[in-house]
Amino acid sequence: MQQLVEQIEKTGFQSAKYKDAYSRINAIVIEGEQEAHENYLTLGELLPPNKEELIKLSKMESRHKKGFESCGRNLSVNPDMEFARQFFSPLHNNFQIAAQQPKPKVVTCLLIQSLIIECFAIAAYNIYIPVADPFARKITEGVVKEEYTHLNFGEVWLKENFEASKEELEVGNRENLPIVWQMLNQVADDAKVLGMEKDALVEDFMIQYGEALSNIGFTTRDIMRLSAYGLATI
Repeated sequence: MQQLVEQIEKTGFQSAKYKDAYSRINAIVIEGEQEAHENYLTLGELLPPNKEELIKLSKMESRHKKGFESCGRNLSVNPDMEFARQFFSPLHNNFQIAAQQPKPKVVTCLLIQSLIIECFAIAAYNIYIPVADPFARKITEGVVKEEYTHLNFGEVWLKENFEASKEELEVGNRENLPIVWQMLNQVADDAKVLGMEKDALVEDFMIQYGEALSNIGFTTRDIMRLSAYGLATI
């Protein structure tokens, strides 16, 4: 890690290689926040008693998106949004399929957005903050504090409905967690240019995801099995 930081400090945040990688990483976080904004609005329709809270979370995600857009402008980088939309398309499609069932799979939607995507974001932001440029570091530090709020919503709802949700959670985990490992593989080279090692991203994600599963009610044995599903592909 120290070697990566020194390399960035030597070449600067304005090098062509850095800005090329940043165009995709920045687009990913912008698209991720947009996906979250839309997903929480959908969840608000699926969970009417929680609609007001979910709308607030969606607005928070929209603010995060604007913050990350400003990070790209600060480095004079145009985010590659087409790449980012393709990057998120597997999770996006699975969320939409679950939400549009005759009997919507609310548990699967919460798993994808409130656990998988939020844990992915928190892990990425945690690893990025120490190597970010000063402007982006300040923005990201503010964002990551609020992301825990989103994670907490999903944890609380799923904990309160754990027994009824457990089977669908396991199926959803089996279908969607391997996508995370594919996403990490896809972005590993660009992330490394920014000073973010893939092993650190994987480790932080597994910590965040494992803690979330524990808070919901899964046993330690369950968590080891669930959080490592599909990990052999990475």
